[in-house]
Amino acid sequence: MGASADDHHYHPQDTIARTMRTTGLTGSVGLFASAVQNTLARQNVGPWGVFTRTGATIGILAAMGGTYEFVKTSSANLREKEDHWNVALGGFFSGAILGLRARTFPALLGYGAALATAMGGFEYTGGSLFGKRRDPNVDEFERREKLRTQWRTPGEQTLAELGEGRGIYGPGYAERRRERIKEAYGIDVPTSHPAAS
Repeated sequence: MGASADDHHYHPQDTIARTMRTTGLTGSVGLFASAVQNTLARQNVGPWGVFTRTGATIGILAAMGGTYEFVKTSSANLREKEDHWNVALGGFFSGAILGLRARTFPALLGYGAALATAMGGFEYTGGSLFGKRRDPNVDEFERREKLRTQWRTPGEQTLAELGEGRGIYGPGYAERRRERIKEAYGIDVPTSHPAAS
């Protein structure tokens, strides 16, 4: 019992370090997106157009990433729990940053609620597009063998529950079938089928 209690104990995280790292990462993504926008512009705006013309993309993405990580980590530290509600809170405030561009209160709430729902739901369902994450400490072969044998039922139990037929036949089925046909119709069924010519 003591080991499982230690496994579920929350360990506080460094909010500022994580926020700075995420802000830098999303700011880099924003810089790339701004460079692509600058490249696709019809006018020749020069290399500084990345900052002067489409630089708002850098700021918005950096602010969204930093806000998300700060709120998510702060919420986890305050609640001492790592779950989907932290992600939903971070998503709401991050979406609200995106909603600030529209300069209306409904847009702020709408973008926040949409991103909170999407990110919170994604985290609640396992945080992966490919299903729930597997425990790295469990051997995959042993896990699959356990799954194979966990729901396996003995053949006698299956026959008792379903009965014979439909591809499920117990030992001695041919003899029992022959006897039933003999009793019902008076026909002797041969024990072996004649060879095909």
